[in-house]
Order: sequence, then structure tokens, then C-alpha cells
Amino acid sequence: MTQTSVQRSALRARNSLWATFFIMGVVSMGWVPRIPEIKELLHFSDGQFGLLLMSSTVGSLTGAQLAGRLIHTFGSRKVSSFAAVVMPMGLIGMGFSRSPVQLLLTLFLMGAGYSSLDISLNTQAVAIEKLLKRRWMSSFHAMWSMGALATTVFGGVLTHHTTPKFNLVFVGLLSMVLYVPAVSFLLSGELDEHNGGEEETMAKIPFISKSVLPLWALGIGLFGALVAEGAASDWGAVLLHDHMGIDKGLNASAYASFALAMIASRFLGDRILEKLGPAMTVKLGGYIGGSALGISIAIAVPLSSHSQVLSLIIVDIGFAIAGFGMGPVFPAYILAASAEPGVASSVAIARVGFIGFTAFFVGPALTGGLAQLTSLPVAMGLPALMFIFSGYQSHVMKVAKVPHN
Repeated sequence: MTQTSVQRSALRARNSLWATFFIMGVVSMGWVPRIPEIKELLHFSDGQFGLLLMSSTVGSLTGAQLAGRLIHTFGSRKVSSFAAVVMPMGLIGMGFSRSPVQLLLTLFLMGAGYSSLDISLNTQAVAIEKLLKRRWMSSFHAMWSMGALATTVFGGVLTHHTTPKFNLVFVGLLSMVLYVPAVSFLLSGELDEHNGGEEETMAKIPFISKSVLPLWALGIGLFGALVAEGAASDWGAVLLHDHMGIDKGLNASAYASFALAMIASRFLGDRILEKLGPAMTVKLGGYIGGSALGISIAIAVPLSSHSQVLSLIIVDIGFAIAGFGMGPVFPAYILAASAEPGVASSVAIARVGFIGFTAFFVGPALTGGLAQLTSLPVAMGLPALMFIFSGYQSHVMKVAKVPHN
């Protein structure tokens, strides 16, 4: 291919990746506004619901474990095409779930599709940055946040007019249709550098050894951030509804505030990463965002019995600050993983993603268990502390090369 045709393919793939990340955000967060209704329909306690959420993470871990090798072998576009069908099927299945087992299986399916698609799209993003010689990673994730916000707001409106089944099936089917043209313009296998490009890289790495310790260090840092992000989406609406008395629709405002702030910081994230560097960006985001999340909940929940309006404003501000700090964190860890020498980017991203995604397994279970023993507001201190830990863990990050025109 000529240099001009490669550039054109990269530009088309960039636009396609913006659209695909947006749709992925829509699907992955499509059920968030309906969580309180689903929890109530199946008569779950906080602890039981936390355990059920683990099935989604088991699916994510399964998909992440397989995705790196599959992408290295077949290319990220082919894996994306398959995962783009699996993920919405999980959301549609949730709409038809009438028992814990059915919901468990559909959560597993969506989790597996999500992690496979996430790793393949991030592999595309790394290749696009190299081809276009410009930082785009954070803006791609901003589109995910826009999709998450859109589906949260849309779902909040629909809670007053439709059943959860109609809501989830509609979003799932529409997303499945939109995925087809979006994925078709991604980089082909000869351009996405899924096998390491011209560098000699490993497609198979040991699970634990001295050679992969840098990836484990990155994954543990990402783990801390994703505990907090998962708590915002999985428990935010429950916190406002069950412990602050906020009506359905408005109880999604905490995560909506979180997602809106993530959009802003991720659109600014490429500049922030270049100016501050990945380590300082993650450090500030974790320290400030985690502190704001914990403090706002500690103030808002007791205050809600006296002034629901003021308490809602305070908790939304806390979630917003946490979301702004969270924005560039995931892209920063992905960039650091892709820069690890001697390992194919898809494999490195998959390993760090696998470790990080365990947060969605451990986080809901620990938060739910703590909520059962104490209360959900007290248990939310855990994700706040884990976000602060992620900021501390930024010291292990190496500065990935910034491409220039």
C-alpha cells in the first residue's frame, strides 16, 4: 500500500473507532438506569446483587484471556466483528431474564463480548496513533463515555415510560445494527500491527514471571481505578435510591455526572497526557478523584434526611470530580502497556486488561459484602480508597512515546 492509501485507511479507521467506542459505551451501560428495578424484580439484597455482578466480570476475564492471542493470530478487526455481535446479545438477554440464573448467563455473555471488543479496539487505537503520528487514545475513550452518558440519560427518561425489557432489547438491537458499518472500516490485519509489526515480539507470555512483572504492576494500578469506576456505575443508582430516597430517573444522576465529567477530561486527555505525562496524570486523578468521591458520600447521605436537593447536588459534584480524575487514567495505562518492549501490543494490553478487569469481579463482591455487614454508604469508601491507590501506583508507569507529525 502507498503512504497516501495507508493514511486514508488510518483516517477512516479513526472515525470508525470513534463510532465503535460510542456504541460500546451505549451497550455496556445500557442497563445501569434499570439496575434498581432489576434488583427489586429479582428480590436481591445488596450482598446477593454484588455476587451476581461477578458473573459479568468472569465473562470479562474470559474474554480478556482469549482476546490477546486471538487478535495476534487473526487481527483486531476480525475479533471486533465477532465481539460486536456477542456483546449486544448479552444486553438483549438481560431484558428477557426472569431468574438469577438467566441474568447470570447474560451478564457473562456481555462481559466476554465487552472485554474482547475493548482489547481489540485499543489495539486498533495504538496502531492508528502510530500511523497518524498523533495522540488520539483519550478521545477514543471519550466517545465511550459519551455513549455511556447517552444511554444513562436515555434510560433514565425511559424508566417512566417503558419496561426494562423493552428498554434493553431496543438498545441491544439498535446497537447491533450500528456496529456493522462501524467495525467494517477498522484497520485491516496488515495495518493494525496485531503481531507486533516490524519488531520482534512475543505472542505468548507467562502468567507470572520476572519478565512480566511490569505488566502486573500496571494491571494492579488499573485494578484500583476500575474498582472505583465499576462502583460508580453498578452502585451509584442504588446508593441514591435506597439510601438517599432519590426517585428513579434522578437516581441515575450520580453516574451521569461521573460520565459527563469523564467525557470532558477525556477530550482534554490527549493534551493532558502530553503536558503532564501519564504518571502525573494518573497520580493527580487518583488522589483528587478518590478523595472527592469518599467525602461527598460521607456528607450527602446523612444530609439527605434533611435536604434531598442539597444532598443530591453534593453527591453529584463528588461523582463528577471523580469522573474528571478518572477520564485519562484508563487510556494512560493502556498506552503504558502497549509500550512494553518485546511484547505484542495486543498481548500486553490483554494482560494488563485481564488484571485490571478483575476489579469488576472483586470490587462488586467486596462492596456488596461490606454493604451487607455495614451499609452501602460505608462500603463505598472502598472504591474511593482504591482510586487513591491507583494514583499512588502511577509511579510504576513508564512514559510511552508520544508520536509527532
